[in-house]
Amino acid sequence: MKNTVSKSPIDVYIKIVLLSLLLVWSFYIVKPFVTLIVWSIILAVALHPFYEKLLKITKGKKKGLVTSVFILILVALIIIPTINLTSSVIDSGREFYQSFDEGTLKVPPPAVAVKEWPLIGENIYGAWSSASADLENFIVKYKDEISDSLGWLFSSFAGLMGSVALGMFALIIAGVFMSSADAGYQSGVRFVNRLSSGKGDEFMLMCVSTIRSVVKGILLVAIIQAALSYLGFVIIGLPGASLFALLVLVFAIVQIPALLAMIPAIAIVFSYADTTPAIIFTIYIILVAISDNFLKPMLLGKGLETPMLVILIGALGGMMLQGILGLFIGPVVLALVYQLYSTWVGEASVEDNAEPIAKE
Repeated sequence: MKNTVSKSPIDVYIKIVLLSLLLVWSFYIVKPFVTLIVWSIILAVALHPFYEKLLKITKGKKKGLVTSVFILILVALIIIPTINLTSSVIDSGREFYQSFDEGTLKVPPPAVAVKEWPLIGENIYGAWSSASADLENFIVKYKDEISDSLGWLFSSFAGLMGSVALGMFALIIAGVFMSSADAGYQSGVRFVNRLSSGKGDEFMLMCVSTIRSVVKGILLVAIIQAALSYLGFVIIGLPGASLFALLVLVFAIVQIPALLAMIPAIAIVFSYADTTPAIIFTIYIILVAISDNFLKPMLLGKGLETPMLVILIGALGGMMLQGILGLFIGPVVLALVYQLYSTWVGEASVEDNAEPIAKE
């Protein structure tokens, strides 16, 4: 029987055009869900080891029920702190507005020690004293700065709530992905093998390891810093402890020094607490702020062949390009490029070493 597949250039071009059209069309159909799907894949990869341990404990029985319970627990772990944080923000805002409206809102005077802070002490002491003496004039004088700061705070909070909602939906889809993880992994291996023969397992393992490394080295470190900060804020009796802990979490995730979010908290503590507890609190908070210097190297590059510097640059660059999602996509893309480069250079080196032998 003759092969009826046409090798005519026109037929080939028509097939390429039709295939391209289908791919572009499919992309625009799924475009509204791309972010959700990518988040779901990242969560599935990051959470799969815990899911596997749970399946082993239950000996693989009633897999669907185990998956559902696992996802419900994770969603609850997101919803409960979110509800507490939201109620805290609403209550704090309501109290602030009532106090201001009734004329009872007062700013405590700064401690003299604030003036001795290096570089910024004099300016902070002056502005703080002005707010303490006459709050209304202070608000009028710094109206634009206060308006910009409040706008940034509310927009950040709204963005955080949107991310929380997205995360809950992504967790549900991630549960579906985790229940069929083996089939998905093998499909990815076959796809990569089509692009680069024999590299499927290697590249897929690298992607999985990179995502888990970023989760541990950036997100986990940020959560640890925020939790330890919140503990210190609560013990010292800091007003709005949850809000300051949230700032620490956001700063740590976006790789801004967490100490910048802690400085206002330290200043407030010095305004009402005794000197000794305030100093102990400051030392504790500074230790929490610099803890990422030894936690991140321990967790970020653990179990990876890709250098930690490549992962860190990928995380920072990806986040600047695509926001929080880029925090995970950036390292994976950069790690793939690094791996391709290493393979290409390694093959060239082997060929160069083999040439003299071939000539002999």
